[in-house]
Amino acid sequence: MIVPAFRFTMSDGGRVHETESRLPLFAHDLERYGPQAPPPAIPFDQCTAEVYCRTLATSHYENFPVVSWLLPKGLHQHFYNVYAYCRWADDLGDEVGDTAKSLELLNWWRGELNACYEGRLRHPVFIALKPTIDAFSIPRQPFLDLISAFEQDQSILEYDSFDQLRDYCRRSADPVGRLVLFLCRAYNEQNVIWSDSICTGLQLANFWQDVARDFAIGRIYLPKEDYLRFGYDRRDFDVRRINPAFLELMKFEVDRARQFLRQGLPLVEQLPGRLQVDIDLFAHGGLRILDRIEAIGYRVWETRPKVSKLDAVGLVMGALWRQLFRRSRPGQNQGQPTSREHS
Repeated sequence: MIVPAFRFTMSDGGRVHETESRLPLFAHDLERYGPQAPPPAIPFDQCTAEVYCRTLATSHYENFPVVSWLLPKGLHQHFYNVYAYCRWADDLGDEVGDTAKSLELLNWWRGELNACYEGRLRHPVFIALKPTIDAFSIPRQPFLDLISAFEQDQSILEYDSFDQLRDYCRRSADPVGRLVLFLCRAYNEQNVIWSDSICTGLQLANFWQDVARDFAIGRIYLPKEDYLRFGYDRRDFDVRRINPAFLELMKFEVDRARQFLRQGLPLVEQLPGRLQVDIDLFAHGGLRILDRIEAIGYRVWETRPKVSKLDAVGLVMGALWRQLFRRSRPGQNQGQPTSREHS
């Protein structure tokens, strides 16, 4: 599942579910650009590779505006390049349909990443991504963490503890926020802490929104230690039981996700210019999902809460209003790029 910082949609408020497969498109790309693909008749140049990444990002079925009108134009292609990397890694994990084959292909993708950092460029995504890596001094680890999370998806379908789930979020969600910080030239220790909090909070919000959908494909993200603590039994999942224990469990998880999102909000003021609005939208979009879960009485077995188009308008207006308010405050930090500390 692609990390929530790229999967959040205003129309749906969360992850596009795995059942909405893009298998035909991915199978074509895998045949053409995968490990068994023959060498291209005409090798990819930088321009052609960038067009490929841009097309992948702007025509994907998720209908997500990876690059919004608020994003500085000079960053558009860099965001497309990073998205294309994440999209390929996600599809290698979710769209192959065979665990052993997915693990083999993810290992191949890791090899392509390592080759990219060593200056050996073969795949169009890495031909486009290498200048982005160089321009923003992006280290290898965030890219590797994503592969690690997608590999984990192949074998771990339930989580015993929140610490285990948080570790998964650390590798499946937080790296995208860190990549965005590099692209914004705002990577430092404190900003990373806030960014990780937003990304984990948003992913948790998506999990709690999709309890029923995830269970339908054999995945439970509600930690065992939590549901047992509230008196909800593993057998209750099988009948999608809604009882006081389940409602208290969901309230607890929603409150925890809300805390993660709120703790990350100070990041917004540290970013340059219009980028503040984009990150504000992500964080408050996650909070709105949680509000919608609360509004249905936490009965997510029966109803999947959504962020409506009216909600979307409100989120945009709210983000713009908050930016105007920040700018009007005396001594306000205008979000100048901060020095980067590669941790």
